[in-house]
Amino acid sequence: MVAGLPAFGNPVFLVYVLAFGGAAVACFASVARARRIDSDDTRRGLVSLLVLSGSWASAHVAFLVAPTTGLKYAFYLVGLVVGLAAVGPWLYFCSAYTGRSLHRSPTLRRLAVGLFLAIVAVKLTNPFHGLYFTAEMLTTPFPHLAINHTVFHWVVMGLSYALAIVGYFMLLELFWQVGHETTPLVILLGITGLPAAFDIAGRSIPALIDFTYEPLGVAAFSVGLLFVYLEDFRTIRLTSQQDDPTIVLDDEDRVRDYNRAAEEVFGELTVGEAIETVVPDLAGFLDRPDDEAVIALERIGGLRYYQLSTNPFSTDETRLGVVITLTDITDREQYRRELERQNERLEQFASVVSHDLRNPLNVAQGRLELAQEEVDNENLESVRNALDRMAALIEDVLALARQGDSISETTEVSLSATAEAAWSVVEAGEASLDIAGDIRFAADEDRLQQLLENLFRNAIEHGGSDVTVTVGAIDGRGFYVEDDGAGIPEEDRDSVFESGFTTSQDGTGFGLAIVSEIVGAHGWTAEVTEGADGGARFEITGVTAV
Repeated sequence: MVAGLPAFGNPVFLVYVLAFGGAAVACFASVARARRIDSDDTRRGLVSLLVLSGSWASAHVAFLVAPTTGLKYAFYLVGLVVGLAAVGPWLYFCSAYTGRSLHRSPTLRRLAVGLFLAIVAVKLTNPFHGLYFTAEMLTTPFPHLAINHTVFHWVVMGLSYALAIVGYFMLLELFWQVGHETTPLVILLGITGLPAAFDIAGRSIPALIDFTYEPLGVAAFSVGLLFVYLEDFRTIRLTSQQDDPTIVLDDEDRVRDYNRAAEEVFGELTVGEAIETVVPDLAGFLDRPDDEAVIALERIGGLRYYQLSTNPFSTDETRLGVVITLTDITDREQYRRELERQNERLEQFASVVSHDLRNPLNVAQGRLELAQEEVDNENLESVRNALDRMAALIEDVLALARQGDSISETTEVSLSATAEAAWSVVEAGEASLDIAGDIRFAADEDRLQQLLENLFRNAIEHGGSDVTVTVGAIDGRGFYVEDDGAGIPEEDRDSVFESGFTTSQDGTGFGLAIVSEIVGAHGWTAEVTEGADGGARFEITGVTAV
């Protein structure tokens, strides 16, 4: 059936053609801009939405200008299918943009495709059953194919709007979480729903033709969403993906966005203001290395400490700004500060031991020597032994206080060379050293030698004067010191590194405690086991071989 030539001379007809044609052009022209979005899934969803929206509007233009009734009918069916298909990319975009994984669910995809195909089947077979719409040629306000929608159309349209609103609430929830302005989104939603009013009005107002106006609303929403939020797509994602307080600055250090967690810490921030104006205390930490940027903030419940980290971000075209993230490290910082206070007290203690105790001890030892030159008395020898033991205790206590300090500088060391150097200063007597293997690793050489000296003295003290001490590597991850003495009972192995623990009457109980401190300062691990010959075996692991 011939419908007649398009009524290009009719101003109402031209308004319709220009409106839908403009919507199509706007959608297709916006695709290039949408491709600037850096998130793959977000970009894919919005580009697909723009293409389908533009195709839907183009189908309406073709419906209006087609010269025959058959072509008009066909183009309208095409528009109905494409329009329904646009719901998929919209939900895909919303799921991806808000950080959900719904768009990746195989079950939801199969369900969506099945529902889509079922509805499309009804639409495409409409010429046979007329359940979706009926059509008739009218001449007012210009010659056109009037579409009379039936109940099934309104049900499908209601379902489409319901699904669209689900996506809308995904965005709204995200914007609310990050404290972003939602007014433009609400306006865009209103624009999207406005064509539904024209659908209803077209049935009763002669100046309007009776067909689907949704392509105008969907196109306006898609293009509007792109242009209103393009520059915000990444900043909103950056802030929403963080549970920690997060602030996004532009390339001039002005506040661009922030999340709810940041608002809880700093209160409401003024977007567009310089960070040094909005949060002066924070601005002073931006140029510091992350490990030094620790800011203390007074919060309800007490002082909280945050470690500030800055990460610049950009698009393919230009640098956009920097993301500031504050990680709550209150527990760690309080522990560190308490450790510093303990270390200060330990240094004070070491100073007292070193000067206030050692000096009178030296005086006592000197006087004792003078007394022994004048008097030969076995009681004076007992005094000498007691004073010597006090001197040994003082030396071990000072070593214990200092060996636990963290290691700031290391050098590459050789286990065999350091072991030989340590053995040379130990009173070994008839004991012997066997180097069974070597390993090179990073360590504080002086403190490593102290560690080996103490293990050697422990072996000689408990293994006997003729003990053999063996030093070797452990599979490139550490080393061991083993003797062939009596060994350490299994029930005592967990206690040997404790200060004051000793099984020797002459021991101070600090030698192995010092070993434990040196091991801990390097970040290694020490363990006591039984040696191959039944003696004690000390394994030091966690060492990174060079």
